[in-house]
Amino acid sequence: MKQTEIPFFFLRGGTSRGPYMNRADLPEDEATLAEVLIAAVGAGHRLNIDGIGGGAAVTTKVAMLSRSEDEWADIDYFFAQVAVEERLVDFKPTCGNILSGVGPAAIEMGLIAPQEEETRIRIRAVNSGARVEAVVCTPGGAVEYEGDAAIDGVPGTAAPVMLKFRDVVGNATGALLPTGNLRDEIDGIEVTCIDVAMPMVIARADAFGLSGYESAAELDANRDFYARMEPIRIEAGRRMGMGDVAKSVTPKFGLLAPAQAGGTIAARYFMPWDAHPSMAVTGAQCIASCALVPGTVADGLLERPAPGEAMVKIEHASGRIDVTASYGLEDGEFRLETAGLLRTARLLAKGSLMVPGSVWSRG
Repeated sequence: MKQTEIPFFFLRGGTSRGPYMNRADLPEDEATLAEVLIAAVGAGHRLNIDGIGGGAAVTTKVAMLSRSEDEWADIDYFFAQVAVEERLVDFKPTCGNILSGVGPAAIEMGLIAPQEEETRIRIRAVNSGARVEAVVCTPGGAVEYEGDAAIDGVPGTAAPVMLKFRDVVGNATGALLPTGNLRDEIDGIEVTCIDVAMPMVIARADAFGLSGYESAAELDANRDFYARMEPIRIEAGRRMGMGDVAKSVTPKFGLLAPAQAGGTIAARYFMPWDAHPSMAVTGAQCIASCALVPGTVADGLLERPAPGEAMVKIEHASGRIDVTASYGLEDGEFRLETAGLLRTARLLAKGSLMVPGSVWSRG
């Protein structure tokens, strides 16, 4: 049986990487779609040797784009997190780093016409319902990938992609604090369960006997930590109304510590069964919000910025990511208007992805 060709663009988006495809070029039903993505990435092997994945959660991500029928949006962005060593696909979360490449990819695919100098693209994140405006450099009506913007976790510099997020509070659970509490105690560990851009369970590093400054490799080598953390994450997911999350990558897990290099706070982010080598964009928004809300586990770890336009500088395992948050406290209730970040993206390859015809054959 012949293999099936699927057009794709292969981009680095922020500190992640993966194929970007037109949703119309893929099977409609999610069960078949999952099998196609597993075959494309090569999930089920630690090296993803039979696919284009890179053997890490940040390189087994997929973006599927289409013109949006939403009144506000130009482009719909449907995200899939494909597992590395298991044949699994999770359609629940979204990814802000991969979102960094959505604007450039949409232009490359011909889904939106570029403007002179810069193109503003309104993106609806299908998985979460978040609205994001991306500003892409398009001098002469073509995407510019080279520039002077640098982000920690990616070597060199590139053209900036500015992202402004809206409607990111409670996307997965319906509430900023889905348990109704600023803090919960699970297995003797205080956590804050919070849902901003990405549902997360956040604890202090010292509660686990950690400094919060460990490298991703050091954390991944500490399997005792994961053995302690995972039951807490699963129970927190249940309390957050997310059901049994044992096989889901959400909620994510985060650890906080005082900043040590001039930032606002230090954090480590888990995907959740491996430490992120840097920081997820969605995770950064959630961690920044946790830092801004009085009464969370972040209390005492930082000097909290005043309401209004606040810059939260998060120190992570590869450097720092800055989140510009427009927020307020009305009668003690946290209100997040927008969260902005600077990212970069680069087109790495384009062509046809091949999947076995036995997995999916066009009718």
